[in-house]
Amino acid sequence: MKTIGITGGVGAGKSLVLDYIKKHYRAKVYLADEIANTLKLPGNLCYRDIVSLLGEDVLCEDKTIDKNKMAEKIFSQKDLLEKVNAIIHPAVKQFVLSEIEQERKKGKIDYFILEAALLIEDHYDRILDELWYVYASPDVRSTRLKESRNYSEEKISGIMSSQLSEEEFRKHCKVMINNDSDVEYLYFQIDSHLEEE
Repeated sequence: MKTIGITGGVGAGKSLVLDYIKKHYRAKVYLADEIANTLKLPGNLCYRDIVSLLGEDVLCEDKTIDKNKMAEKIFSQKDLLEKVNAIIHPAVKQFVLSEIEQERKKGKIDYFILEAALLIEDHYDRILDELWYVYASPDVRSTRLKESRNYSEEKISGIMSSQLSEEEFRKHCKVMINNDSDVEYLYFQIDSHLEEE
């Protein structure tokens, strides 16, 4: 079983890559954001620590953490954001390591795929076999985000400027998948990389 981390800028088309791999290969796909959301649910690893850090006023009536209230609180105080990340990121990594171990024991899949925005920053290159960078030019990404998510120019440039540069992505990722042109070429690249194994 090979473990692969998939990353790239907003609007690059990571979801398209993941969907294709899921449909055409014996692979299990995990999204770091979804893992983090699960770990924040009552009774799970991060819940108690986050609530004791942020206070019970971030809870909904059903005692789950209200994403909007939490975001409001942590983005207004930088030190809180860092503390929440220090709770969530190691827990996500621990979960991923445990899942990799279980999937290896089961022996039913060929690829364990993890998608995460912060794969490089969180040093997933140390625990995964290789990192893939899904690339699309800023213009293409911007057009996609306007069409698919109705994002404004300001929002798009704000998100893009907070993400790693193309050089950084290329430096840390073994494979680059170009998603600037048609979808057939995208699929061809994925097949080429996975079938060369």
